Amino acid sequence: MQILDKEQLRKNLDEVIWNIERARISVSEHHIVKLVTVAKYTAIENIHTLYELGQRAFGENQVQQLKERMLTLKELPLEWHMIGTLQKNKINNLIDLHPSLMQSLDSIDLAAELNKKLEAKAQTMHCLLQVNSANEKTKSGFLAQHAIDAYQQIKESCPHIALKGIMSIGAHSEDKKVIQKSFETAYHIYDALKKEGATVCSMGMSGDYELAIECGSNLVRVGSALFKSQ
Repeated sequence: MQILDKEQLRKNLDEVIWNIERARISVSEHHIVKLVTVAKYTAIENIHTLYELGQRAFGENQVQQLKERMLTLKELPLEWHMIGTLQKNKINNLIDLHPSLMQSLDSIDLAAELNKKLEAKAQTMHCLLQVNSANEKTKSGFLAQHAIDAYQQIKESCPHIALKGIMSIGAHSEDKKVIQKSFETAYHIYDALKKEGATVCSMGMSGDYELAIECGSNLVRVGSALFKSQ
């Protein structure tokens, strides 16, 4: 894993923040967007440097890597997110890490199992419902037509899960209109769930976060754009 110097990371972070600002203001000057750094492909040293540059929220795709990094960087007041698929045999491990947000609640089965294990430990966890808004077979998550019902069902039947909104991955396409449509679909679901208390609409990654913000995202998950070497 490449260790980048502070000036390179500063340049990358400034560029991403500038792009976020531009997209955010095109929606509304009151629209606030959180940046979560996807740290899975980068060295611990780079996370440390980004912290020094003011970045606080970081996400990992795997529970084991999340655990290792949280332990290594435990002296820093970082906000950690679980953003990858959660396997049922890793649920207890994740609960013990107390992530700020689990962004990938992708099935009723997983919700039921997570709730059961949270109850046994007398804990709650903040989660986002993962929505497969592009209806792609390669992606996990709830299809758009089932997402609102699933959200309400989990809210009613899983008292130890505090649902905070939705997470979606843009369509895997070179066509900007197709990607935009997948974000708009997810945003409409989020908008309908505001009355259920939803406050987080997590959409957009390194290749499409500006478009996601223009479609209403208020949390973006950016990795490679922050860790490029020039």
